[in-house]
Amino acid sequence: AALRQGAPASAPGSPPDHQHPVVRNISGAAPAARPVPPAVPVTPAAPAKESKQVKLDLARLAAMGYLTPSAPRSHVADEFRVVKRPLLTNVHGKGAAEVARANLIMVTSSLPGEGKTFVSVNLAMSLAMELDTTVLLVDADVSRPSVLDRLGLPPSPGLLDVLTTPSLDLSDVMLRTDIDKLALLPAGKHHERSTELLASENMQRLLDEMASRYSDRVIVFDGPPLLASTESRVLASHMGQVVVVVEAGRTSHKTLAQAMDTIESCPVVMPLLNKISRS
Repeated sequence: AALRQGAPASAPGSPPDHQHPVVRNISGAAPAARPVPPAVPVTPAAPAKESKQVKLDLARLAAMGYLTPSAPRSHVADEFRVVKRPLLTNVHGKGAAEVARANLIMVTSSLPGEGKTFVSVNLAMSLAMELDTTVLLVDADVSRPSVLDRLGLPPSPGLLDVLTTPSLDLSDVMLRTDIDKLALLPAGKHHERSTELLASENMQRLLDEMASRYSDRVIVFDGPPLLASTESRVLASHMGQVVVVVEAGRTSHKTLAQAMDTIESCPVVMPLLNKISRS
């Protein structure tokens, strides 16, 4: 009920007016009514952006040798369990020394064709099977992107578009997959100055955001080969961990040494021998 101020007082001896009481100050005079402030309009919060959802052909991926969540236990799955464990140890700060940006992991190689994209996709798949880890797989081989093609998906805006278009946010170009803990960030539209874009302050801010936005997220970058591009060296300088894929029987010690020399500031570098024969 409203409290009406300034109503006439009851006469002496008359019953009090309980429905419309008078509010008086110490002097006995009825106070002036206080002005009622205008209502402040409340703007509803904008709905959170949702990334585009894509569906992966898991049967096709399994036939190509890639890991899938429902696949039975296999030799390749066990190998990637071994590969990811020291990487996760650093991500969770349980290694011998703390590694800055340990959740930013780039997979690269000395030369094209050594299997880095195969390793990137399978590593991301294996990490997504962890109970307490979400994964973002980034196609950072901006000159020759291949992650979407391997996954059977069409080209889509991505990393380079975010770096060149201020109005774009990560959520605008990220792709949510039907694998619960796996998201994708495509390379985006080709740009002639991709090296400069990857070395820019915008890229630095973007990586800071990616590394800190979600505490449980690991970001796997499928990077360019170290000796075939300049972009990979720029990317490596931003990473906490680098996996260098080495093709057995093809990559020489000299080539690998030259490639490792290009990684100057990354604290953790793990060589991974790929395409070994069963014998």
